[in-house]
Order: sequence, then structure tokens, then C-alpha cells
Amino acid sequence: MNTRFRFSGIGLCVVLALCAVVACLGPVWAAEPLPDPEQPGPYPVGVTTLLLLDASRPEESNGLPRPLMTEIWYPATDETRDIPKGGLIDTYLSTVPPMAFELLKSMLRVDLKAFDKTVQFFARRDARVRAGSFPLVLFSHGSKAARVQNIYWCEQVASHGYIVVAPDHTGNSIVTFVDGAPVLANTKSMEELAPVRTQDLRFVIDWMTRANKGADSRFQGKVDLDHIAVAGHSFGGYNSLDMADKDPRVDAIIPMAGASMGPRTNYACPVLDIIATEDKILKLERVETMRKYYEESKGPKYLVEFLNCGHFSFTEIHQFVSNFGDGIGTGKRITNGEPITYTAPEIVLRLTKGYSTAFLGRYLKGLEGYDAYLRENHDPKEVLFKWSVPDAVPANP
Repeated sequence: MNTRFRFSGIGLCVVLALCAVVACLGPVWAAEPLPDPEQPGPYPVGVTTLLLLDASRPEESNGLPRPLMTEIWYPATDETRDIPKGGLIDTYLSTVPPMAFELLKSMLRVDLKAFDKTVQFFARRDARVRAGSFPLVLFSHGSKAARVQNIYWCEQVASHGYIVVAPDHTGNSIVTFVDGAPVLANTKSMEELAPVRTQDLRFVIDWMTRANKGADSRFQGKVDLDHIAVAGHSFGGYNSLDMADKDPRVDAIIPMAGASMGPRTNYACPVLDIIATEDKILKLERVETMRKYYEESKGPKYLVEFLNCGHFSFTEIHQFVSNFGDGIGTGKRITNGEPITYTAPEIVLRLTKGYSTAFLGRYLKGLEGYDAYLRENHDPKEVLFKWSVPDAVPANP
């Protein structure tokens, strides 16, 4: 016997309501897992170099607009995967005149030409920018370093769907080539340089805002300016802290081995605080200020302290000098003077990428699935890890 069900008007409404709920939940159940934050993301990466000119800040030496040689990494179109990878020189040092390599060799103590094919990276120069709108992430280099000191990190972040911009802080970069002419690091104090470097970063955001409006057609409509983070190493780490205080457009920061130098005003900005216990450059007192920054923060905060790392553990220098010291190879602990073999770069960089990618995914894209990664110590033998997320402070929607 066939049984027929008859629904009352109320019953039908209930069924339709349940169907609507299921329809809303369906995509959540069927959603693909988030990409592994320790591995490259789903997008191929392009990189381009621009000379940005800040006319509002003329140079003391010549009165011309302040020049900022700037590297931009970005998600590229799929055919980028088929483009042969270039070498270090034509991909990342294309603005460096050939005669300058001997100068760089004497400064860096390495022959960059010898490493042209061995340095690991995966971006393709001037590949086409992918369609979409991508959060903006700034990276600020260390004192007397360079915009390409953390290629691994910038490529990683771009591959997960961000536009990453890193300027040379002219006059505080080891050497910046502007129209082929070298500009060396000057002798100004950190107190004099700090506001200049912070203003560099603010100008970069301004320029990317103009690019998004059409000043650079490649990035027109592709920069998500409602979601901005600033990261940096050493002096650049300090600048990321300063940007949280000085620029309300900044939604999250990632200081790496970068201690605060002045009074703080913003306690709510989400922060991923990456520290090296055996940091000879910062020394014990400055390392402690980084721990204090974490403790005093009131918003979402994460502390990743590498117990057997030094100042340069988070950079690319290991690819050029295997026993550079202060985080690379061997040295002496600043905590007790005993010999130390620093944590292997593959471990440090993997975890730095992992925590950074998950943090940016959570606080720039609102991907709550990354909470699981962000609330776990992924190598207790090497890392002291803390986290705290106040319930009242959500990710930037």
C-alpha cells in the first residue's frame, strides 16, 4: 500500500526552513581544507621591481624626490607555472649594474654570481598578475640589509593570495642602485632613521592605493586595501610595531627579532611576535622587550620564541654563508656563554612560514580554520609558544 504524506502549511514552512539551513551549511561541509600554511600556497608567484618616488620628501643630498627601489610579489596567472625559472641575478638583482657585483662581493663576503643558480626561490619575473583582490602585506628589511633579504617569506605569503611589497629603505640599505648609481647606507642614528623608515612604509601604502585606482594597470582593482599587514626583521620588525601605532590602516603585524624603541599607543592590533632567544644583535635586554610587547598586548597575540636561534635565523643569509653566526651555523649562547649549534634553517623557516601564513589567513582573510594551527606548538623542543585571543576582538572582517 502506498503511503502518502500530506503537509500542513506550517509543516511545509518548517521543511522549507530546514532546507534553507542545509543549503547554507552545505558549502561549509563541502569546503576544501585550507592550504598547509608551512608549504607554498595554491598560486604561482610573480615578482616585479619598481622605483617609487616620494615627492613629498626631497633628499637632503640633491633635493630630488626620495627614491624607493621596491620589490612586489603577487599571485600570478596559471600559465606562470610553465615559464622557466630564471637565476638569482636576472630575477632578483636585475637592477644591479654588472660592475657592482665586486662591490657587493666585498660587502657581503660572498660571490653572488657563484650562487646564481643555487639560491632557492620560485617566483617568475614580471609574470601576469592574477585576477582577484588580494590583501596587502608590507615587509621591512633590517638595518643595512636589503628588500630581498627574506625572499622565502615574501614568496610564501604571495603564493597564499597576498600582494607583498618590500622597499629598500634608501640610506639604510646595504646598497641601493637608483638609475644604476649606488646609494650606500648613511651614518645616521637609529633614532633619526626610524621615522624615515616608517614614513617609507606609509608612502608604499599610499602608492599601492593609487596603483589600485589605475596608476599601475597591472594592480588596478587587485589590492585589498581594507586588509593590510606589516612584517619586518630587526629594524624592520620595530617599524612594524611603529606602523601599528602610527597608521590606522594596519590590521596586523609580524615583527621578527625587532624590539620596540619608544612609547606604545596601540595595544589591540593582532601581533605575531617572532623571537630568537640567543639574539646577539638585540642582546638579552632587547629580547626581553619583545616578550614584554607580547605580554602587554590586549588583542589577539601569538609568541613564537625559537630557543636555539639568533638574529639572522629568519633571513636568507644561510643560503650564502653557512656559518655566518648569530643564528646561522655555530656560535656561543648569549644566555650562558656555552657553545651552540643553531637550529637548522629548514626547521626555522618552515615554522616561520607556517605561523606567518596561518596568522595572515586568520587576521586578514578571516579564515577561522587556521585557529587550529595557531594554537599549537609545532616543535616544543625548539620553540617556546604562547597565544591569547580575547573573545571580544574578532579578526578584521
